[in-house]
Amino acid sequence: MSFLQDPSFFTMGMWSIGAGAVGAATLALLLANTDIFLSKPQQATLEYLEEIDLKTLEKEPRTFKAKELWEKTGAVIMAVRRPGCFLCREEAAELSSLKPKLDELGIPLYAVVKEQIKTEVEDFQPYFKGKIFLDEKKMFYGPQRRKMMFMGFVRLGVWNNFFRARNGGFSGNLEGEGFILGGVFVLGSGKQGILLEHREKEFGDKVNPFSVLEAAKKIKPQISASEKK
Repeated sequence: MSFLQDPSFFTMGMWSIGAGAVGAATLALLLANTDIFLSKPQQATLEYLEEIDLKTLEKEPRTFKAKELWEKTGAVIMAVRRPGCFLCREEAAELSSLKPKLDELGIPLYAVVKEQIKTEVEDFQPYFKGKIFLDEKKMFYGPQRRKMMFMGFVRLGVWNNFFRARNGGFSGNLEGEGFILGGVFVLGSGKQGILLEHREKEFGDKVNPFSVLEAAKKIKPQISASEKK
């Protein structure tokens, strides 16, 4: 057992343990930057979305079925992960840049939020040029709600999104729930269906504005009986 008294044996052992720890950490970091551990989104159906209860943000809120938003004209709807998040504000501003073209097409732009905290929705409004509603049951974030926790902070894509938004002049705060991932929908009128469904896979995973506009152009507004005459 004399080898146990050899200093080089102890040094080699510590080096092996250290190398193993570094290797494990490196592997964990590499895996965290793949999509292996990301929860796969469950696609929504039109029937599911139609029956969601939404509330207006007035002093005396009105509760209504979400299908009112798109059944006649279609709609573009952003499910906001967190109004105070500077990444969400960046995406909201990009969607709002489409509003003049959406107005020409007669298609409204809306957003839903999970909660109403302090002045968070009011402070979000300068970035988003459409009406905002409350989805208390977080149904627009389902059918299967997906969360990104602290793994998001070791993903290179997330850090790239952080720098992009910061360089774009966007800022925010840490108010509210921000782990349940959001998305963007383009919904046709009537029973035309879901024309685009973008599910955020990580913090700052924005929808492509061009894809939104192309989907919106496919919407066929409902024609009333009086207009047919």
